Amino acid sequence: MEAGAPRGAAGGYPVDVLEDDPDGYREAALAYYAALRAGAQPGTEVFSLPTGEQVRLQAPSVCLCTVHRDEPQHQILVLVSPRDTKTVVAVYLKGSWWATEDVLRTSDPAREGLMKVQSFGERIVLFILNVVIFGRLERRLDDDDMFFLPYSGKEDAKVLWRDGAAVGFYTTKAKGSLCGDGAGACYLLPVFDTVFVRRGHRRQGLGMAMLRDFCETFCQDGALGISWPISPAMYQVCRKFLSAHPEERGRLWEVEPPGAWGQRDSIWLKVQLRQSRPPDPVPGNPEEDRSSPGRTPEEDGPRQSRNGESSKERIGGEEPEDMEEDQDRAVGEATAELPGRRCQAQLDGKRA
Repeated sequence: MEAGAPRGAAGGYPVDVLEDDPDGYREAALAYYAALRAGAQPGTEVFSLPTGEQVRLQAPSVCLCTVHRDEPQHQILVLVSPRDTKTVVAVYLKGSWWATEDVLRTSDPAREGLMKVQSFGERIVLFILNVVIFGRLERRLDDDDMFFLPYSGKEDAKVLWRDGAAVGFYTTKAKGSLCGDGAGACYLLPVFDTVFVRRGHRRQGLGMAMLRDFCETFCQDGALGISWPISPAMYQVCRKFLSAHPEERGRLWEVEPPGAWGQRDSIWLKVQLRQSRPPDPVPGNPEEDRSSPGRTPEEDGPRQSRNGESSKERIGGEEPEDMEEDQDRAVGEATAELPGRRCQAQLDGKRA
């Protein structure tokens, strides 16, 4: 008996049809899980993956996952690969199993560009992108102990939708929000905290587009932060963005929480210093062209930030764009255009 059925736009995808009832979905998931453990579900039931592989629906292959780290009661039931029990292949929602790629799809044509995460369905999309896609499928798994905490249920985030699918996201820390669980200090400025773009959509200017959207969203603030530490790849994104938008050079700072003046470094100054500094010699390759910085590997491991809050490398899955080109070449190409909020009072006369 096959539980997986072809999904299409006609019936909608989870993000389009889920009601904001996390408690109800948790109860349904618990009931289904209990039935599996008791043997009440048919033992021959299988779920067909898009690859054609079939996974048997049995208790050892399913587990409950917490969607929000600060709300343990909000859980969803997931199906894991029999070959790798840390890899989620399907999610149980509205009485059906959905392949993870289908959970990231939408049939709503209005869901395009960067959209603020608000509904429970959108929170699940953010969870899948963060924990499943970035956490397991699209990063190097050098360390078996690496793991990625789900975001808070109150996390400010935007998901990037493109051609009917969620392909990335970024999260921010609002000015005045607490720096961490149990911390008494609050952020003194808005902070661009984490960002991720799926592999198939990198090198298309989407990292720059999200950074631009962040600046436009907080256009009334005189200072904006990017969470420390900024990876080499993110410095390349910042370099291109600030080269194309010189009006933002005085606003962007690399910050440690809570972002007091003594915890801020000018990103534009650090970009300039990086460009003027000769690259470190590469052992075993003395013939390397020293005018090019070379390709920087992704830095995927979680780091412990100085305020005690576990966090990802701030560039997430974004890769450097055109890192092998001359560092001094002017950025002339337009970045990817995404629907986003603009503050005309601040932006008029500043954009070509």
